[in-house]
Amino acid sequence: MCGIAMVRLLKPLDYYQKKYDTWQYGLHKMYLLMEKQHNRGQEGAGIAALKLDVPAGDEYIWRERIEGKNAIQQIFSTISEKIEAYGGREDDPVYAKENLPFASELYLAHLRYSTTNWNGVSYIHPFLRRHNWKARTLLLAGNFNLTNVDEVFQRLVDQGQHPREKADTFLMLESLGNRLDNEVQAEYNQIKQRYSNDIMITQKIEEQIDIPSFIRKSEKHWDGGYVICGALGHGDAFAFRDPDGIRTAFYYYDEEIVVVTSERAALQTVMGVDKEQIQELQPGQIIIIRKNGEVYFDTIRIPTREPKPCSFERIYFSRGNDVDIYNERKKLGSSLSKQILKSVNGEINNSVFSFIPNTAEVAFYGMTQGIKELTGIDPHIEKVLIKDIKLRTFISQNKERNDLAKHVYDVTWHSIRRGKQDNLIVIDDSIVRGTTLKQSILAIINRLEPKKIVIVSSSPQVRYPDYYGIDMSMMSEFCAFRAAIALLKETGREKIIEDVYNKCKAQEKDKMDDVKNYVKEIYKPFTPEEISRQIAKMLTPVEVDCPVEIVFQTIEGLHEACPNHKGDWYFTGDYPTPGGKRLVNKAFINFYEGKEKM
Repeated sequence: MCGIAMVRLLKPLDYYQKKYDTWQYGLHKMYLLMEKQHNRGQEGAGIAALKLDVPAGDEYIWRERIEGKNAIQQIFSTISEKIEAYGGREDDPVYAKENLPFASELYLAHLRYSTTNWNGVSYIHPFLRRHNWKARTLLLAGNFNLTNVDEVFQRLVDQGQHPREKADTFLMLESLGNRLDNEVQAEYNQIKQRYSNDIMITQKIEEQIDIPSFIRKSEKHWDGGYVICGALGHGDAFAFRDPDGIRTAFYYYDEEIVVVTSERAALQTVMGVDKEQIQELQPGQIIIIRKNGEVYFDTIRIPTREPKPCSFERIYFSRGNDVDIYNERKKLGSSLSKQILKSVNGEINNSVFSFIPNTAEVAFYGMTQGIKELTGIDPHIEKVLIKDIKLRTFISQNKERNDLAKHVYDVTWHSIRRGKQDNLIVIDDSIVRGTTLKQSILAIINRLEPKKIVIVSSSPQVRYPDYYGIDMSMMSEFCAFRAAIALLKETGREKIIEDVYNKCKAQEKDKMDDVKNYVKEIYKPFTPEEISRQIAKMLTPVEVDCPVEIVFQTIEGLHEACPNHKGDWYFTGDYPTPGGKRLVNKAFINFYEGKEKM
């Protein structure tokens, strides 16, 4: 769920100096785009700048990559210091183009949200593969996860390469870089027959290089979800999306600028344009911006399945100020109203409604509006929970960590009537592990002496690992999975667990396209309501002395609220690519064999 941004200025820097009083127009837009997407990556950030038509001997690519939640501010502070170090001529676009770092026409940026144990500055995009020939130099930044890393790695090895690592970031760079080298060499062999001047040959290669062609030759072997932005050293730029549409990307362009981002709202705000002026990059589509400013589109891979854009983008990860996401989150909340009324036996006058965390606020509005529409009564709303401290790992180990967790949140005292008079309904955007509920929230709100606690999740039960971008990969992490396993054992059906293991194990060496998700059979004997009750039982601390119920969104409610984002594999197990099915079976094998590493 990383964030990407690409800015390509289509005019010389002096154009922006005259019109906007600064040649740093593109740099300023990039800063805002990164800040407006900071929600997508708080572990680090990176930016690269590429100058066009730089004389030989001069640097033409700059990068800054920094770890930490304040990376964006640190990056742009460093850039400003480097520019100011030249002193006195920051407002001269000609001087800037010739002398100043980051005085460029093309910017590529990345906000990191890691989904693996690969950490460090070297894993922060943009990645750079340098070459003395500009057309072979490749910059790359993306929001992606590959599910067939081993196959991509082996393919490179079989070609005689020696990949330094198995991280998908490095493999993508080397895979594309290898195909780019081959493409440039093929162009050279053809053009050499017509021209003898090497400088002219280089120029013709840069003018004619077929970007979709070299990308297709690599991308056809990938399985996963991705949006990739890139640039070649001579100035061509591109962005493409996976054929299943799992990850999203939006673009805007006019006669001055081309911009690509992960989220529409950020683009709309920063560029000051209407929603209708922004387009979504379609599954399998690529946008290409040539060095000469020509913008055109092509297809990298024709989708062969119904696109499955990630629904968690809408529920949680994306900023809620996009008009469609805002309305969808409200609908997710309102669709739960009937279930909530049932859980409190229709006692609206004796119920108080709240939300946690802040990302659930929009769904909360929808929920309370839905309650009013059904009952004609304005629900009693209070800010019951307040996030008080951030748990610091260096002082929070084992028993002490659990004790500290109880104080991460605090209650607004007397926000409900004491003495078990009021039901307390609290909505969350999702319940994945349930750790925070068990270790802190339920015990904390129990201090208010509610009659009943109803925890509402605007998303369905998260039952399966993601593999395409969210950091959840082990079966035992999910409270829904733990609940299903507990129910199987309580009802004497442990054999199902063993049968699923044997089925998963039997297809370990099958072709990826033939693999089935047998983990679904773990949940099959039980209704969603039975699993919800078991989750509530498991997560309720012993000190909570009132009934606790957990109400989850239904799959039908999810699809009704988010009709254009049908990627629901974390809830249903219906993975959009073969790689997801293979990995979920592998995760169950690891669980059964006790190999999960927390």
